[in-house]
Amino acid sequence: MTRFPICALRSVELDTPDLAASEDFYTRVWGLTVAERTADALYLRAAGDDHHVLVLREAGAVALRAVVFRADRDADLAVVADLARQQGCAVGQADPDPAGGTAIALSDPHGLMLRFVHGDHRHAEAASVANLPLRLAHVNINSTDVDATSRFFQSVLGFQLTDRSKLMAFVRCNADHHAVVIAEAKVNGLNHIAFLLPDLESVMRGAGRLVDHGHAIGWGVGRHGPGDNVFAYFLDPLGVVVEYTAEVLQVDDSYRFRGPDEWVWPKGRTDHWGIAPPKPEHVKQAQLAVPFA
Repeated sequence: MTRFPICALRSVELDTPDLAASEDFYTRVWGLTVAERTADALYLRAAGDDHHVLVLREAGAVALRAVVFRADRDADLAVVADLARQQGCAVGQADPDPAGGTAIALSDPHGLMLRFVHGDHRHAEAASVANLPLRLAHVNINSTDVDATSRFFQSVLGFQLTDRSKLMAFVRCNADHHAVVIAEAKVNGLNHIAFLLPDLESVMRGAGRLVDHGHAIGWGVGRHGPGDNVFAYFLDPLGVVVEYTAEVLQVDDSYRFRGPDEWVWPKGRTDHWGIAPPKPEHVKQAQLAVPFA
């Protein structure tokens, strides 16, 4: 199988104007726990071995501050940095991170801050816990030029294009069908963040926990087309769209790419099962409302 220089999606960093409300939701309801707290940030972990999967920083408005990936080898950081500079990107050292490791930072052509780390701390007590997030599954970003963004992830970061629907490009950096989804939009920004749960039952029970706490399902439960993963979408208290997902399709070099002509649904259907209702307008609007910091 192809070796990917960038081998995993590790964490996402969000700005929030109400850190207390965000912390309460992601710890008491969503299922994350505090890994570390610093003077300016809260680092939250899932049940897996990543030191943290979500960083919350208090700021004046909600924004996507950064997306962090793990490099396969230390030498891959220099390769990515050189390729990024050739594309006109400014490259620098990443801000200190409690997970440690060697890291670089750069912005993609649309202003998304990307960080890459190698040798970061991993938790030894990682486990798959029913009904709770294990790690990040993917991040979905909005782009005014999907194909250009997709090419950047492929040519500079070494991702592969797995599938392309009419409105989205799905790119991967390991056996998961996608680590990043790039969605066509009139604005650049965050579309949503997906957290991987152990199985379909956990998605259902996790969704039930959210409903018990007064958070209605925004879209789903259903099963996506590209990636074949189960999904349930919610809005956090600040309007960020977050997803519980499971059973992400595992692919290798033999996987056959499919394009927009093949990724079509029968009229009225939005998922494989045919049970997910059309996505509500308030969810669509929320998916366009979080800019890059």
